[in-house]
Amino acid sequence: MENKTYNLSEWVSDYTEILYSWALHKVSDSELASDLVQDTFLAAAEKIGGFKGDSTPKTWLFSILNHKIIDHYKKKVRQPVKEENQVFSTFFDEGGDWKKESKPRNWNEDEEVHLLDDFEFQGVLKKCLEALPDKWNTCVKLKYLMNKNGDEICQELDISPTNFWQIVHRAKLQLRNCVEENWFN
Repeated sequence: MENKTYNLSEWVSDYTEILYSWALHKVSDSELASDLVQDTFLAAAEKIGGFKGDSTPKTWLFSILNHKIIDHYKKKVRQPVKEENQVFSTFFDEGGDWKKESKPRNWNEDEEVHLLDDFEFQGVLKKCLEALPDKWNTCVKLKYLMNKNGDEICQELDISPTNFWQIVHRAKLQLRNCVEENWFN
């Protein structure tokens, strides 16, 4: 059996840009995306002896990067939710019971169809997502941006299905409130 040698410097040159683009798409933070790509190449350097060439270097590097992204989100989920980041008072009374939800304002249906194409709306939505507690933000991104199903997310983040759906529900309520306040008012 032939023992191949691989040129990691060549891989860095060939794949940094596409790995960075993917990481940025997944985490929406340029510094974090850069760090994840650097961590990917460090891990590749440590494990290059185990690379058998069964896949392309690009596929192997993307696999490492995706694991780094998942690890990042797992770490964020395990951080406690800070009370000051929550807008529970809008939805719950002092005893912790649900307040009667306000009905969504009448949104212009034509506006809804093209809303996600609007650059300014995308900025408002991004700020609203960033305002969510880290655990909520992670669950929403994994579900709606990475298109993962609930079971996968629960397994990756080591949370129960009940906890996951509660997080998603509360995150959607907070997002709705934030978008109404910052876009429709």
